[in-house]
Amino acid sequence: MTRVLVLGGSRSGKSVYAESLLEGRTDVTYLATSAGPAHDAEWAGRVAAHRARRPASWTTVETTAPSDLLRGGTILVDSVTTWVAALMDETGVWTEEPGAAERLAARCDSLVNAWTMTAAHVVAVSDEVGLGVVPETSSGRLFRDTLGAVNQRLAGTADEVWFVVAGLPQRLR
Repeated sequence: MTRVLVLGGSRSGKSVYAESLLEGRTDVTYLATSAGPAHDAEWAGRVAAHRARRPASWTTVETTAPSDLLRGGTILVDSVTTWVAALMDETGVWTEEPGAAERLAARCDSLVNAWTMTAAHVVAVSDEVGLGVVPETSSGRLFRDTLGAVNQRLAGTADEVWFVVAGLPQRLR
């Protein structure tokens, strides 16, 4: 069991690097954490590019259920960023529903606990969004802060942590 976290900015090469860590493995379950916005051609293009890079032997599962990290075998999560965004949507945070913050905290705890408890070899990809400008909206700041906290928690129990900048991976742990 190994937990590897690959961080980086948008278009940094983090997904390509994460995939390279599993090169030659045929037993990979690719956890796709976002189907993306409906009717968004640009997003669909990004998803298609990711699919085209994957070996045919890899199994793709679209999910936001942390329990999928407990499958065993080899898992690639792409990405924690879209997973957290989906959790925020599913818990009602964006629409400020009563109890949303507590539901979000519980779902994030479930994600981190599954990561910590997994017997699988897991490589997870996540954006480092804290290096950019301070978001103008409170929802943007909440997303940035939530993802930053989840990234810290995942990194705290990861066996390896990588930061990819301009396609260049740097090992942090």
